[in-house]
Amino acid sequence: MPKGPNGQKRPGDVIGTAIMVAKIATVEIEENSASEGKQQGGKRGGAARAVSLTPQQRSKIASLAAQARWKKV
Repeated sequence: MPKGPNGQKRPGDVIGTAIMVAKIATVEIEENSASEGKQQGGKRGGAARAVSLTPQQRSKIASLAAQARWKKV
């Protein structure tokens, strides 16, 4: 099954596409349900990780990220 730009599943043929559009129109399925769940999971995971790290660990991670960002190519 082909995937859209955000990884959502899409039908590969015209009939499958028509059926999917009809299901979206009749609210049998939601259009963006998969991507919204991923976004919420990432937000929760980042917050949980920040709580579990010590201030020294957070500082080390931040300095490594800054070095990687400003590293000359």
